[in-house]
Amino acid sequence: MNQVKKADPNNRTVAENRKARFSYEVLDTIETGLVLTGTEVKSLRQGQANIQESYASAESGEIWLINSYLPEYLQANRFNHEPRRRRKLLVSKREMAKLAQSVERDGMTLVPLKIYFNDRGRAKLLLAIARGKKLHDKRETEKQRDWSREKGRLLKERG
Repeated sequence: MNQVKKADPNNRTVAENRKARFSYEVLDTIETGLVLTGTEVKSLRQGQANIQESYASAESGEIWLINSYLPEYLQANRFNHEPRRRRKLLVSKREMAKLAQSVERDGMTLVPLKIYFNDRGRAKLLLAIARGKKLHDKRETEKQRDWSREKGRLLKERG
């Protein structure tokens, strides 16, 4: 018999920064853990997080996620968290040194790409080491995207 695998409810994307790949040239990605409180995890499971304007920063031997928005969990009343607080990222010392070095020496930026739950139900953040694109690079990206759309339309018409 043919068994169909059900999608794991724990392994899903909660928040995605879609504009990051347009504004930045992604050079490398790293999966990091997040230090969260209980109400933050429950809020993430509801899927209302936003990381559009957020970034990561290496400060005093630690990496922090800054300006991410996790809305308050309504059922938590007075035990709630701050929606825009700084959250510590969990990475190994070697990865932390690599990230700090690339930011300081090479002028890169740490951009969060997405927050998701892995197979074990842990909240993870996909962090990118990226370089900001210039305006002409963004135009080139948009031109390539438009051409690929047009090419798909033409191929679909011709059969």
